[in-house]
Amino acid sequence: MAGITAHSQTQQFEDDEFNSFKKTGVSCDRLRQALKKCIKNSECVQIQARSAKECIDAHDGSVPDKCFAVLQNFTDCKRSLVDMRSRFRGRKGDL
Repeated sequence: MAGITAHSQTQQFEDDEFNSFKKTGVSCDRLRQALKKCIKNSECVQIQARSAKECIDAHDGSVPDKCFAVLQNFTDCKRSLVDMRSRFRGRKGDL
């Protein structure tokens, strides 16, 4: 899904789609961009014309499982920003 690998000196996601997003210097931003793109391209938003929040809360299969995996990684990344232990371990999922 959205695993992380280390290539030479820079870290990159295993999925090349995520690596195409521009780094902005904002924490967890590439995950946010990937989540936004995934949900906007889902059947729920495109065909059913529902809001992204409604699509995530519905759990009716109109949003791909990949989007929920990215959502989980994004929330883990954001949660690690306020976790003081992450000062030593580093942020989860953020590159």
